[in-house]
Amino acid sequence: MSGDGLSGFPQEWARELVTVALREDLGPDGVDVTTLATIPADQTRTAEIVARAPGVVAGVPVVELVLAAVAERIGGVVPTVEVVSDDGARLERGDVIARLTGPTQVILVAERTILNIMSRLSGVATHTRRWADALEGTGAWVLDTRKTTPGLRWLEKYAVRCGGGTNKRMGLYDVAMIKDNHKLAAGSVAAAYALVRERFPDVDVQVEVTTPAEAQEAYDAGARFIMCDNMSVAVLAETVGLLRAAGEPVEIEATGGLTLEVVREYAGTGVDYVSVGGLTHSSPIVDIALDLVD
Repeated sequence: MSGDGLSGFPQEWARELVTVALREDLGPDGVDVTTLATIPADQTRTAEIVARAPGVVAGVPVVELVLAAVAERIGGVVPTVEVVSDDGARLERGDVIARLTGPTQVILVAERTILNIMSRLSGVATHTRRWADALEGTGAWVLDTRKTTPGLRWLEKYAVRCGGGTNKRMGLYDVAMIKDNHKLAAGSVAAAYALVRERFPDVDVQVEVTTPAEAQEAYDAGARFIMCDNMSVAVLAETVGLLRAAGEPVEIEATGGLTLEVVREYAGTGVDYVSVGGLTHSSPIVDIALDLVD
């Protein structure tokens, strides 16, 4: 796990995303034909980034990155940014997130790229917040997964933290996760675990299990991070009791088929985490707008 709470905005990944998004939006010649035709280069205005719906904001640092990139492309001055609502803040409709002051051309060319990224990340944060609130007081944390938008993983996982969730592994390199296909290919849970430990002794290993017996097998093989997949509440409770009584501390995660309506029941079994792929693959955006003001 990468830790709890809000930290570590992924600047490098955000810059790469901004570069791609602007190239996509401005085309091979790097121009916004409408803005450049209608707005004088020397005009300056103030604009507000405003929530059009309730939610949790994420991605505010992107504003300055996009403005700087646009100013460089069109030869303008970088607008100043006054942040009103920091990442992780709960928003109501009409709340101002940031105020921008500077060349109107730069602000309007940057507008859609800023809003696309912030709306997406705020959607992930808002969805995650619902799960974190549902788990409040249970002792369990909500985890994300690798079911992310290609190219956006670091930003989407940052948004999960903005919403009160916790990151699991970032990729295939930082945690080994032994799943059904690995067990089948290696011959057994114990064989798969032993092979990972032999090849990558310093990497954390998690084993996915579907029955109490398989959980016991994973524990006996040495696994101390066990993911219980698609178990009923009753079977999960049995599995948790078995693992807690085994002797050594074990981190236990529940996953598969969870909903907000039943998640507290699952958390009540004593698991440490519940993982929800929908945090990143199925979160609707938060409607965010940019308005010029007088």
